[in-house]
Amino acid sequence: MSMFKPSILTLALAAAGITSFAATAAEEKQLKNDDVEVIEVKGFRGSIVESINTKRFSPEVVESISAEDIGKLPDSSIAESIARLPGLTAQRLDGRASRVSVRGFSENESATTFNGREQVSIGDNRGVEFDLYPSEIMSGVTVYKTPSASIEAEGIAGVIDMQTVKPLSKGERVIMFNGQLEQTGFGKLNPDGDDQGYRGTVSYIDQFADDTIGVAFAYNTMSSPNQEKRWNSWGYPEFTTEDGQSYSILGGAKPYVRSSTLERDSAMLVLEAAPTDKLNMTFDALYIDFSDEQILRGIEIPFAWGQGSISSDSTTVDAETGFITSAVTEGQRVVVRNDHQERKAELTQFGFNAKYDINDSWSTEFDISRSEVERQLWSIESYSGTGRGDANGVADNIGYMLDGGNTGAQFSHELDYSDYNLIQLGGPLSWGGSKALNDKYGLTDTPFQNTAQDGFINAPEVNDELTTLKLAATKILDNEYVNAVKFGMSYRDREKSKLSEGYFLTLKDFSLSNPGMVSVPEQYRLGSASLDFIGMGDMIAYDTRALINDGYYDLLQESLTDQKHKTQSWTVQEKVTAFFVQADINAEIGSIPVTGNVGVRYVKTEQSSQGSAANTVDGLVVVTPTDVSHDYSHVLPSINLSFAIDEEQTLRFGAAKTISRALLNDMNASINASYGQQPDDNGNFWSISGGNPKLEPKEATGFDISYENYFNAEGYFSAAVFYKDINQWIFDGTYAVDMSGVANPATGEIPATSSGTGNGKVNGGGGDLWGYELSLALPFNVFHSSLDGFGLIASHTGIEQDVEDQNGNEYELVGLSDQIDSLTVYYERNGFQARTSMRKRSDFKGNVNGLGLAATQVDIKGETIWDAQLGFDFGEAGVDSLDGLNVTFQVQNITEEPFTTLSGDNALQVRDYQDYGRTFLLGFSYKL
Repeated sequence: MSMFKPSILTLALAAAGITSFAATAAEEKQLKNDDVEVIEVKGFRGSIVESINTKRFSPEVVESISAEDIGKLPDSSIAESIARLPGLTAQRLDGRASRVSVRGFSENESATTFNGREQVSIGDNRGVEFDLYPSEIMSGVTVYKTPSASIEAEGIAGVIDMQTVKPLSKGERVIMFNGQLEQTGFGKLNPDGDDQGYRGTVSYIDQFADDTIGVAFAYNTMSSPNQEKRWNSWGYPEFTTEDGQSYSILGGAKPYVRSSTLERDSAMLVLEAAPTDKLNMTFDALYIDFSDEQILRGIEIPFAWGQGSISSDSTTVDAETGFITSAVTEGQRVVVRNDHQERKAELTQFGFNAKYDINDSWSTEFDISRSEVERQLWSIESYSGTGRGDANGVADNIGYMLDGGNTGAQFSHELDYSDYNLIQLGGPLSWGGSKALNDKYGLTDTPFQNTAQDGFINAPEVNDELTTLKLAATKILDNEYVNAVKFGMSYRDREKSKLSEGYFLTLKDFSLSNPGMVSVPEQYRLGSASLDFIGMGDMIAYDTRALINDGYYDLLQESLTDQKHKTQSWTVQEKVTAFFVQADINAEIGSIPVTGNVGVRYVKTEQSSQGSAANTVDGLVVVTPTDVSHDYSHVLPSINLSFAIDEEQTLRFGAAKTISRALLNDMNASINASYGQQPDDNGNFWSISGGNPKLEPKEATGFDISYENYFNAEGYFSAAVFYKDINQWIFDGTYAVDMSGVANPATGEIPATSSGTGNGKVNGGGGDLWGYELSLALPFNVFHSSLDGFGLIASHTGIEQDVEDQNGNEYELVGLSDQIDSLTVYYERNGFQARTSMRKRSDFKGNVNGLGLAATQVDIKGETIWDAQLGFDFGEAGVDSLDGLNVTFQVQNITEEPFTTLSGDNALQVRDYQDYGRTFLLGFSYKL
C-alpha cells in the first residue's frame, strides 16, 4: 500500500481553497502530455467532485456546496442548498427554507460569514435569514464544523462561509444568462395575490492585462409568489361540562389564506488584481434589495373564550387524551380580518483584501470590510364584522370538528361572510383596551369603552452595522513537524438598533355620537377569498393598504400608554478585538502522514447598550434613558489533525473551545421598572424586567472524530462522532441591578445605595450534546461502467442532549432534531440531468412570530420535503448549434409537506398548520 505526504505547495493551495482546481489542472496537463483522452466531469457531477475535494483537503472538518459555474446552484436561496448537507437542516419561514440549524443548534449558535467576514442580519438577533441571499450569485458555501484559530467568527455550532467567485482563478471569459418562470401549485388564494413569478440572472467573468486583472459581475432579480392555507389556534383552555368533568377545548382559532410575493434584486461585483507574482488584491461588493409582501385574509373565531354558549350535548370527547374533538357554540361573534404585511430590507457590503508575499518565507494579509442592513416591517391588521363592540350585530352558531390529524379543525357556520351588507368595517369585539384611545374619543365609563380599535399596525425597524479589520502574517517553515506559522489580529465594531412602535387604527368618522360600522367603499372591494379549506366558505376581500393610504383611518401611537415598545427599543454595541496564532502541521507519526493545525485565539469583547427605563404614571408611559457597559475575554484553543492512513483513507480529530454570543435583544438595556411597598426575597424594593446588558457568551468544549474514505473521484464515505460539553448557557432567571442615583418614587429622595431585582436572561446551567453522522456519495459506475452517470448522496445524523438550567431543570435546546436525514439520487450523462432530493428532520423546538411579532418558542413537528429536477444540456448532448444552452424543470415540495406546530404534547392541540402546496419552475441557462 503506497503512502504519501502532502507537499508544502499542496497544503498552501488547500489553505487557499484552490486545491481541487490546481489538482484537476495538473492532472489534465499530465494526461495531455501523455496523449491520453481527457474526460472532464461537468454539471452537477462536477460540483460533487469540487465539494468532495474541498472536504478532503481542508484541515478542518467541513461540508461544502460548490457550483461549477456562477449561477449553477439550483435553489432559490442558499438556505435550501445548505439544508441538504450532512448534519444541517433548515426551518421554513412562510414556506421557504430560511433558518439553518447545524448539528442540533439553532441559527443563533452558528456564525455566518461572507468571504470570511462576519455578516449582519435582517432579524432582531444574530441568526442570518438565508432567504435573503440568492444562490445564483454565489460560487459556493463551506460549513466549518470544527474551528481553527484563524477563522474570523465564533459559533458553538460552527461557521457558515458564503463565497463569491475569484475571476483570476476562473481563467476564462464567462458570460451567462439564467431565467426561470415560477408557478405555485395553489391558484390565487387571494384575488389580489400572485401565483406566477420569475427569476433572472446575468453574470460576467473576464480577465485582462495578461491575466493580471479580473472582474466578475452578477445581477439577479426575482419575483417569487407563495400561497398558504393556515390554521392557527389561540390556545386550549379547560372546559367543565354540566356533569363536572373537565376537558381541554379549543379556545379560539384564526384560519387564514395567505398570498405573498418575495421580490429581490441583488448585485455582486468582484475586482481582482495581481500586478506581480507577490501581490494579489480583491475588492468585492454586494447589494441586496429585499421586499416580502403578504396578503392575509381570514376569520378570528372565538370559541370557548368567546361570547357564545357551549352545550355539553354538542361535545364529543376523545377518551384517550381528554380533548373535546367537536362542539358547537351558539350566539358567537367573529372578527373578519383583511391583513397586509410588508417586510423590506436593504443590505450593502463592501470588502477589500490584499495579500503580499514579502519573500519565499513571509507573506502578509490585510482585510477590511463594511456591511449594513436596514429593515422595515409594516404589519397591518384590519377588522370587520356584523356590529361594533361586544354583544352587538348578528351572531352566528359555529361548530368545530377535528379530523384526528394535525390539520386543525373543520368549522360549520350559518352566516354568509362574503356579504358586504352584513360584514362592515369596524371593531366587532372590544379589544381596544387603551387609555389613550378611550380618552381621545371620550369613551371612558360609556357603553362604548374599549371599542375604538378598528385595526392595528406593528411597525418595528432594525438597523445593523458592522465594520471589520484584519491584519495577519504567515511564516513558511521547513522542518519535519510544522510547515507554517500564522498570526494576526482582528477588530470588529458592530452596532445594532431596534425601534419598536405600534399604531391603533380607528375609522376617521368614528365618535361617541357616531359609533357605528362603515360599509366597505365600492372602489376598495376585491370580491371574496375562499376559506373552504377550513369550512368557513367565502369572506369579503378589500384593499386594506389603500384604505389607510387614502385616509380612511386615524392612527394613534400605542407607545403612549404601553411600555412594551420602549422596552423593545434599544441599541447594542460590540467591539471585539482578537489575536491569534496558529501552527500548520505537516509531520509523520511512524509511517503515517499527519497534517492539520493547532492554535489559540484570544478574544476581548467590550459591549454596551443604550435603551429606556419605562414606567407608567397616570396611564401614560414615562421614560428615563439607560446606558450600561460590560466587558469580558475568552481564550479559545483549537486543534485539527488529519491522519492519512493511505491515499484514500483519512482519520480526523478535532477539539476546540467555542463561544456563542447572547441574543442581541436579550442583552439590551431597555427595562420596565416598578417600585414595591414591601421588599422582595432579595430585600429589594425595585423590580426590573427586560434585557440584561451583562450577559456573557455561552461556552462549549467540543471534540470530533471522523473516518473518511475517498474511494472515487465522485465518491466518499464518512462516519463521524461529536461531543460538546456546554456551560454558561442562557436561561430565564434573576440578577442584581444597581439602582444608585434613582429616587424613591414614594418620597422623591435619592438613597445612598439602592439595588433592584432584575428578571430576565442569566448565564448558568449547561450539559452535554453528542451525536454521530454518516454520509455517503456513491457513483454507481463503481459497480459497472453501464451505470455511469447514476449516483446518490445520502447522510444521516443522530443527536442527543442532556442539558439543565441553572436550577437543575431539564431543558431542550432550540433547533435540535434528534434525527436529520438527506438524500439525493441523480443521473447525469450525455446532456440529460435528473435528480430528486429529500431532506428530513424529526420534531424540534423553534421560534415563530407570536403576538405583536414577538419571538415565541413552540413545538414544531418533524417534516420530510421532496424536490425534483430534470434538465438537458444541449452542448453536452452534442448539439453544437445550441452549445451553452441548458433547460431545467423543477418541482419543489412534491408531497405538499405542511409546517405544523403544537400547543404542548397533545397531537390534537395544533397551534399552526400551514399548507404551502407545490411550486413549479421552468428555467434555462445560456453560457457564451
